[in-house]
This record gives sequence, structure tokens and C-alpha cells, in this order.
Amino acid sequence: MWKLYAAALPANGWNWVAVWRRNYLAWKKVALASILGNLADPMIYLFGLGTGLGMMVGRVDGVSYIAFLTAGMVATGAMTASTFETIYATFARMRAQRTWEAILYTQVTIGDIVLGELAWAATKASLAGTGIGIVAAMLGYAEWLSVLYALPVIALTGLAFASLAMLVTALAPSYDYFIFYQTLVITPMLFLSGAVFPVDQLPGAFQHVTRFLPLAHSIEVIRPTMLGRPVVDVGLHVGALCIYVVVPFFLSTALLRRRLMP
Repeated sequence: MWKLYAAALPANGWNWVAVWRRNYLAWKKVALASILGNLADPMIYLFGLGTGLGMMVGRVDGVSYIAFLTAGMVATGAMTASTFETIYATFARMRAQRTWEAILYTQVTIGDIVLGELAWAATKASLAGTGIGIVAAMLGYAEWLSVLYALPVIALTGLAFASLAMLVTALAPSYDYFIFYQTLVITPMLFLSGAVFPVDQLPGAFQHVTRFLPLAHSIEVIRPTMLGRPVVDVGLHVGALCIYVVVPFFLSTALLRRRLMP
């Protein structure tokens, strides 16, 4: 049994690059539209809530509301970009386009494919999160260097949510099931993780739930970084994100092996 699952793990440390490169070459033909699409939703939140609600709220946590919101939208942009890339584009390559089936005729394993897909989703997440950060820096809501400092955590956030979404992709029979993940997991996480308002404003029970949410850990690192403040418990937050990368990766690889190689 172990040998069967071992065959689905990455064959080596570099095969995934071919999968990443294949996705990049396909994406660059529609790169501009893709980037704008990934930026649209968090930017609407940023300017809609930041300028509108910000006039009524005033200052939050010692800064303007839009500056507070910016870090949340950087993390949210990374979350949505990697999630949608994995549950829709990756699912299409696996099922409708049968790209994975063709790749598996080479020396590339399922583990290599999954790793390449996660790396590609993290790349798109990095572009989306950094794009929002650059806009914020241009408007004076963040320092330019803070965007650079936050980049590793943005990429790690993308990896974490891509890994979680890959687990959903491995289980979903069709596209129709992804709406449950979006409405029951992703959207509530946006409002429970401190992206749009401080976590300490939530009821006590929800604050306990927040401690286990990957978006909350991401924001706890990105927000102080972008506001020029020291990051508290950085090891805890980064470690939690790493767990959300590693555990779903192995689970999804095992599930995909059963699905594609019965």
C-alpha cells in the first residue's frame, strides 16, 4: 500500500518546475486580464469600504481605517487568487482538458503535478497581493519597502490556500460543488479573520475560532509589517501557515492518486 502512495509523491525536487512553466506559458497570453480579474474583488473592498465606511469609522487600531483595511485586502487578494486558480483552472486541467492525463504519461508523478500547481497558484497569489500593496503604497497607505517585506508571507499565504483548495478539488465531483467551499468557508473567513475589522470586536466564541484560520495568521504578519510595527509571534503564524501547506498537500495527493489511478 505504501508503495502505491509513494509512487504518487514528487519524484524529485525539480519535476514540478515543468508543470509550473506549462501553466505560465498558457497564462501569459491572457496575463493582463487575469491580473485585473484577481485585483478587482479586493480593490472594490479596499476603496468601497475604505473610503465609504472609513469616513464613518475614523481611526482603527491607531491608523486610518483604509490603512488598516489595506493589509487585510493584501492577504485576501492572495487567498482569492490562489483559491480560484486551484478550484477552477486546476480542476479544468485535471478533468475537462485532461492535461494531467497527458502529463502522467511522462516521468512526472501526481505529486509533481500537485506541487507544480500549488507553486503556480502561489505565484498568482503573489502577483495579486503585491499588486494591491503597490496601489496602497502609491496612495500613501503603506510604505514601499513594507510591500517587499510582506512578499514572502503573501506567497506562503497563496501556498496555504492553494493546498486547501487542492483538497477540495480532489474531492469535488464537478464545478457545482465549489460554490459550497466559496460561500461556507472562504467568505466567512474573510469576515472572521480581522481583514475588515479587528478580531477583538467579535464575540468570544468566534475569537477562539479565528485562532485556527489561515487567513488570520497571514493578516497577523502582513498588517504590522505594512504598518511598520513589530510582528508578534511570527514563528507561530508562519508555522501555522506551513501546516496548512503540508498537511493538505499530502492528503490531496493521496486522494488524487485514488481518483486518477484506481
